[in-house]
Parts: sequence; C-alpha cells; structure tokens
Amino acid sequence: MARLDPHSYNDSDQPEVRALDWIARVEFATQTLHAEARLTLRAPGAGPLDLDTRGLTIERVTDEAGAPIVYLLGPPDPILGARLRLELPPGSSEVRITYRTAPDASALQWLPAPFVYSQCQAIHARSIVPLQDTPRLRITYRARLTVPRALQALMGAAFVSREEEGELAHVTHLMMEPIPPYLLALAVGELAAHELGPRSRVWAAPEVLARAAWEFAGVDELVCAAEALFGPYPWGRFDLLVMPPSFPYGGMENPRLAFVTPTLLAGDRSLQNVVAHELAHAWTGNLVTNASAEHFWLNEGFTVFAERRILEAVAGPRIAALHAAAGRRALDHALADLADRPGLTCLRTHLSGIDPDEAFSRVPYEKGYLFLRALEDLAGRARFDQFLRRYLDTHRFQSLTTGQFGAFLAAELPEAAALDVAAWLEAPGLVLPAAPAEVCGEPAPGWSALEWQRYLEDLPSPLSATIAQDLEQRFQLSNSPSCEVLVAWLTRAIEAGHAPALARTEALLAEIGRIKYLKSLYIALAKNPATRARAGALFRQHRARYHFLARSVLGKMLRQLQVPIEQVNPVSLSKRPL
Repeated sequence: MARLDPHSYNDSDQPEVRALDWIARVEFATQTLHAEARLTLRAPGAGPLDLDTRGLTIERVTDEAGAPIVYLLGPPDPILGARLRLELPPGSSEVRITYRTAPDASALQWLPAPFVYSQCQAIHARSIVPLQDTPRLRITYRARLTVPRALQALMGAAFVSREEEGELAHVTHLMMEPIPPYLLALAVGELAAHELGPRSRVWAAPEVLARAAWEFAGVDELVCAAEALFGPYPWGRFDLLVMPPSFPYGGMENPRLAFVTPTLLAGDRSLQNVVAHELAHAWTGNLVTNASAEHFWLNEGFTVFAERRILEAVAGPRIAALHAAAGRRALDHALADLADRPGLTCLRTHLSGIDPDEAFSRVPYEKGYLFLRALEDLAGRARFDQFLRRYLDTHRFQSLTTGQFGAFLAAELPEAAALDVAAWLEAPGLVLPAAPAEVCGEPAPGWSALEWQRYLEDLPSPLSATIAQDLEQRFQLSNSPSCEVLVAWLTRAIEAGHAPALARTEALLAEIGRIKYLKSLYIALAKNPATRARAGALFRQHRARYHFLARSVLGKMLRQLQVPIEQVNPVSLSKRPL
C-alpha cells in the first residue's frame, strides 16, 4: 500500500482506471460544468478506490447498473484537494459519478466572450473530473460536451461528431491513445479554422485567424523535421489553437490540439521555437511521460533538447545556438533565484508538501537540456540519436521515474558511465562552469529577438535615462511587435525611469496574461522605488482578468517583494513623478 505520487491520493494497491467516458454540459451562466464521469477499471476490483477531486460537488455515485456505491468526500487539502473514497462492491468494473464543478475550478478560466478553456497541468484535472490525477496512470477517454449552438467545442482529441438540437450542440471527441490526465483539454468559444497542411490547422478567434494562419504557415515543415529525428508523429494531427490573451503560458502540448499564446503573433514568424517545443512534446512528454512532478525534467529537459534539434534542422545551427545561449542565461538566473531552495535546483526533485506550480522554474528545462547535451557530446551525435530513438520506442505510452531512466541509460548507453550521472540528476546547482560572457556589439535594425534580449540584458545597471532615450529614438523599441523584445526593453526602461516605456508597460499589463512576461514587468516595477506602489495597484486592477495560475504566482511574488497589492491607486503610471 503506497502513494507513489506525492500529488495524488492514488494508492498503488487499489484498482486502476483505464478509461473515462465523460458527459458534460457547459453552463456559462453559472460558470460550471454539470457532468457525469464513467470510469472503467483496468480489471474488476473491490474495496476502497481513492480519487482526486478539487472543489467538486458530488451528487451521486453508482455502478454500471445504477446501484448506489458508498462514498466519502474528505476535507480539502490546500495542495491536493479532497480525496473521494469509493467503496467498491466485489467484481466492480465501472463506476459512474454525477457531479458539478465549482465556478472557480482551478483548471478552467471563464471569459465574458463567452469563452472557456482548461489548463490541467500539473494537478488541475481533478477540478473538472474526479479521477486518479497522476501522470503515473494513463487513460483513454470519450467526451461529449453540450454547449451553446453558436459556439465551437474543441478538445485535445479526435473529433467524432457534432449534433445540433435547438439552441444547443452536442460535440463528441475520442482519445484512443492513453494519456496522462493533465493532457485533458477543452476550449469552447467563437472560433474559426484555417488549414495549414494535410494534418494541421490553426483555430483562432475570427478577427485573429488571418494573422495566425500567416504566422504558423510553416508548421508542416516542423512536423516533417521532427519525424525525421524521432520517428512517425504518433497523434494523427497537430492542430494549434490561439488562446485568449489571458492564457498563462507560451504553449500547452495537448495531443492533437496544442494551445499557444497570442503573443506568438509577432508578424515575423520569429517565435517558431515555442511551436517546435509543443510539437516536440508529442514524443517527449506525451508519448513518454514523467511519472510525477518530481521527475518533471524527463518531460521538459528532453523536450528542450528535441525542440533545438528541430530548430537546427529547419532554421540552422546558428538559431539553435542562440536559443541554447538564451536558455543558459535563463538557467543561471533561475539558479540564483532558487539559492535559498537548493532542492528545487536538482533534476530529480522531492516535492512532498510542495505545490508543483510553486516548484515550477526553468531548471528542469535547461539543466535537463544541458545534461542531455553532455551525454550527446560524450557518445557522439549518431550514437546518442540511436539511444534516443530506442528510449522513445521502448517506453511508448508509458510513464517513467528518474530511476527507471537511469537504469535504461546505464544499459543502453554505457558510455554515460564516464559522466557523473548521479551528480547531474540528484545534486543541486550545476556541475558546469558559469556561461561565458558574450559580446553583442552595436544594435542594428535587423537584429533577432534573441540578439535584442541579450543586448538589453547586458546593458549597465542601473540603466541611465540618456541611454534609454537614445535606444527608443533610434529603434522605437516600445512599439516592437515582438513581446520578447518589448518586455526585455520595458524591464530595462522602467529601471531607467523612461516615461514612454512606463506608459507602454501600463497598457501591456492590461493586454497580456503570459506569466513569463507579467513576472518580468511586475518585478521591474516593484524594484523601482518610483513605481513600486503602482505595481500593486496595477495588479489589483487587472488580476481578475489574469488566469488563476498567474494570479497565484504574481500575488505571492509581489507579497514577497513587500508590494502593497491590496491598496488601490487610481493615478496613471505614466503620469506619476519618477
């Protein structure tokens, strides 16, 4: 009897769920889902079955014949949610749970449009479906969503049918390949589609679709490059959905329907690395998955490695090297930020009692990438590519721990013994020297976003108002269509007290929801004494439109910076004295 995932109530001795049949009615008026979850067990079982829930109202639990099943919903834990314990009668093969979600379900964001979307990673699927919410146990699913007839209902699964009935539509999707629960994904709203290729399309709000179709026109080239490296694409389609501005991440790798932030629509196709990353997850993360958040690097370190190999094939070695250099700098910053929590700088982490969202950083991405690069350098590219293909083929549709990976590495790539693998995986910090300083030279109008980011980061600190004004006059950086350049510029210009940049920051914080950018901008405001109080006022003003995850991360960060986020200051940031 053991809980193998510290973020799930699942007990390894209890029956396992292998399939979900989900019927849900999407209610925009109450911002709830009224649903029934039919859970099919891998083998008939009896006795206790512990499921993960968060904020669910359980109305009824029965077996497949409709006979009641005894259940107990435990008290909520702030990280895990509430355990739903079912007492299965002998020979049980299916349970049916009728329930409704809470208006503040952590996996859902409801927007006025109307629009609703899910974000289930890491442990938020339990707020919309009662299930064993651990990536250790994969499930197939069939879902039937009832939505307003005027809206599209999309899921990260194969479309089966749409039946219209009066003012409603019943839309069915099917996921035949077993997935970890965090990949359960839905979006309902006014959406239109544009075909990008024989197995890819982009969905977006009608007013955004033309821009999105142009920006992502090269998706098929990325898919072909990835297949040449990692084998046939295993999920049938690679469609994209451009999310509302409040979406908190750059992308989410839902099979068959990757979610991407609208901040990728830079107008120059310069941010294809994010699309390459979500595509790479089709193999590293979706096909072979970390068994729990404690082994998150198995998802993200491998995916960053695969992303940069795809970029190298499509855009050339120089672009891939620029991304790797930027990643190394981001890792160095993350290690410095986590200096007081060294356990979170290990690849294999120990997260009992720690919310996986709180543990999130660039460490598993970039330190994991560097570890795989070290293995590649040691074995040689051809040999390492063979190892990587064997790794993916051997563990298709499986979930692994770091220990299982280590055993496979020792057996299949014995050259790795020359590397201190244990130090890479288990020790905090980095076993490599600091990244060497790089010289960018004088800026030029044709610079890439990565070159601008590196240049702006390397400018002297504190940045003088004179330098900031000169850069603005020469390059109009506050008008950059690339959020990568814009945010890198605004963070330095805020430091300099450059008034036009402060006004642009105030506007941008009302437009975007991507946590990466919001954190940078709020930190910059908080660190400038002239704008510190306004950082709290702006957060208070805009937090209702930010995603739950963004509100949580930013609120905690601003409190740690002792920013008064409960005070309201109506004075415009651009009009405050510096």
